[in-house]
Amino acid sequence: MKVIIDQDKCVASGQCVLAAPEVFDQREEDGIVVLLAENPPQDAAEAIREAAALCPALAIALEE
Repeated sequence: MKVIIDQDKCVASGQCVLAAPEVFDQREEDGIVVLLAENPPQDAAEAIREAAALCPALAIALEE
């Protein structure tokens, strides 16, 4: 799985960080999403899918 984020769409809600903190973080200055692992381990896949579904701005795309 490959994770792609669109920082221009991000509204800094932090839902992705709550769902998958090992994959997502937020910038200190404005809360915009930061990708920690573009190709995360397979055991994180469920949490990443949840993060993408919870994102109110649809700023997370997944390539399976």
